[in-house]
Amino acid sequence: MQSESSAPESPLIRSLRTAVDAAPEDVPLRLHLAEMLLAAGRHDAAVAEAAAALQHAPGDGAARELMVRAMGVQAPPASATHDTSPPADPVASVEAAAAERPATPDTPSPRAGFDWRAAEQEVDGIVEPRFVEPATADGSGDPGDADAWDVSAPGAVRLADVGGMQEVKDRLEAAFLAPMRNPELRRLYGKSLRGGLLLYGPPGCGKTFIARAIAGELGAGFLSVSVGDVLDMWIGNSERNMHEVFETARRQAPCVVFLDELDALGGKRSRTQHSGMRNTVNQLLTELDGIDSAANEGVFVLAATNVPWDVDVALRRPGRLDRTLLVLPPDATAREAILRYHLRDRPIEAVDLGRLVKATDGLSGADLAHVCESAAENALLDSARSGVIRMIGTKDLLDAAKSVVPSTEPWFAAARNVAMYANEGGMYDDLVTYLKKRRKL
Repeated sequence: MQSESSAPESPLIRSLRTAVDAAPEDVPLRLHLAEMLLAAGRHDAAVAEAAAALQHAPGDGAARELMVRAMGVQAPPASATHDTSPPADPVASVEAAAAERPATPDTPSPRAGFDWRAAEQEVDGIVEPRFVEPATADGSGDPGDADAWDVSAPGAVRLADVGGMQEVKDRLEAAFLAPMRNPELRRLYGKSLRGGLLLYGPPGCGKTFIARAIAGELGAGFLSVSVGDVLDMWIGNSERNMHEVFETARRQAPCVVFLDELDALGGKRSRTQHSGMRNTVNQLLTELDGIDSAANEGVFVLAATNVPWDVDVALRRPGRLDRTLLVLPPDATAREAILRYHLRDRPIEAVDLGRLVKATDGLSGADLAHVCESAAENALLDSARSGVIRMIGTKDLLDAAKSVVPSTEPWFAAARNVAMYANEGGMYDDLVTYLKKRRKL
């Protein structure tokens, strides 16, 4: 008799395992492999695959149902191992085996007798996270980009929903928002609305979310544009698409046009070999030149990039994207808000946010989301292996934070050289100040 771990796998299972390794996020494929493993009597392997599927799709009903069956199906008796012929219907065999097991065993084992439905109901009762300190304002996450040509209605997101980053808010208020909200004062002081705003900084720090908050403050629609929305293989179509973006914004005014990844849409023409891409940049310059005209009344242009030094210099001249704002990794207040946001619907217990905020200094918003995801994954796997639901604790989160390398480090390594040797006109003075404060310059 061979044990479950030493029994040879069938060619079909080996093929499925190879396919899953090639596409680890394909949940249906992984569940199919788990079904085959369960049918072959390899319960531990089936549990592992079902747990992996739940990591990628926590709310998948089929994955949960399979996990329940895999945890509850008893191993076949020893006499059954002499029959090497495959079952006629693997799924039906598994369902039949699951139906034969007692519904409420008198002496439950960690695998066979654990009541997963009762555990889910118990966890479902946890509505609010139980922190060491009283809960404050919720954090915020990045809600994602709008579809091409689809102008989102004025949202409820405001700058107050952006945790921390008070310096960023103050700069936005002084340079961009206050003149737009107060037309009388704007006329009195001769403040021009000509030009747009360029947000730059390391990836994952919330530039897109800040752009949506600005649109909310202005009560304007939001039209997000990426390189995939504009570029076309046919000559002339890219320029036409760029023009249609601004025409759509004019029809839907007041509207914020958000140019995401500006370095892809408006890269330096001196480095561009393809004439079509140069023409697209030229078209963008033409549209930006019309910001101060009557036809563009109520159209506000924001742009974001991780590499402003790769943006064509003509885009940053006065009257175009002449205002720049550095968006840095979240400060302590922002980190607490972001952590609260990503832990709000997870089963947590006595999480010391103060320790966690200190341990995550320098991490971006995306890094913080990954910390919460990793801690939840660790607790989920422990629960699946032991058959006992446990909460996510401070230790889980601190261990996850230690294992995460800040994704912003490569960006700062490149930005340091730019700040030292290419700070023409003082564009990167804010970056120089930050690097000196962090002793990276």
